[in-house]
Amino acid sequence: MTSATFEELTKVAPEKSLLVPLKKKAGRNNRGVITVRHRGGGSKRKLRIIDFKRDKIGILGKVASIEYDPNRSARIALIHYVDGGKRYILAPLGINLGDTIKTGEDVEIKPGNALPLNSIPSSTLVHNIEIEPGKRGQLVHSAGTAAQIMGKEGKYVLLRLPSGELRKFHNKCWATIGQIGNVDHENIKLGKAGRKRWLGVRPSVRGSAMTPRDHPHGGGEGRAPRGMPPKTPWGKPALGYKTRRRKVSDKMIVARRK
Repeated sequence: MTSATFEELTKVAPEKSLLVPLKKKAGRNNRGVITVRHRGGGSKRKLRIIDFKRDKIGILGKVASIEYDPNRSARIALIHYVDGGKRYILAPLGINLGDTIKTGEDVEIKPGNALPLNSIPSSTLVHNIEIEPGKRGQLVHSAGTAAQIMGKEGKYVLLRLPSGELRKFHNKCWATIGQIGNVDHENIKLGKAGRKRWLGVRPSVRGSAMTPRDHPHGGGEGRAPRGMPPKTPWGKPALGYKTRRRKVSDKMIVARRK
């Protein structure tokens, strides 16, 4: 079992004005039907409101603290703006207590600053990237991840995402400079099943251990082979079967991650 050191944290208690209650869903939809399996339980937690939009344009902010967020692998930074506002952002690698950050089209290229993609030079590492201009940052939120700007052509910017996918983005989309911190998160070993339960993950059961009414692989005397291609409990093909629907944004993909 291994654990994080938390040595980069500067404050234990979160900012109360940016906390909201988080109701547990346990993998169920609005009708109470399980739509995501193997979810449930877990430690009680509150949601920290993160500023993914970074719309405090031109207002200087100062890093007041680096904090732990139970809802994500990345650390979060509390920003105090000169106009009196307080916001949480994803803490990039290298940001420290007392550093200043800013959002704008002509701000300095340094970790924590947010700019449109057309203002960021090639080969720069970025995170919290918008898919559509003005929507809010939706990509690259996990600990230790970063996308790299590969080039620019016309009104589009080519980025290499952490998965290896090459994708075009409109140059009016905003992104934040730098790699997300807590890079050692991928080296953590949970070490025991109970620690997984604390995170809200329930056990997954093999289909061959179920009854025929519960899974296509169930039933039979003794340990029976599948007798059919791998399937989900609802009879859909598994293991390699493409389930992604045609999306409007698919045309922006230059090279797939595989």
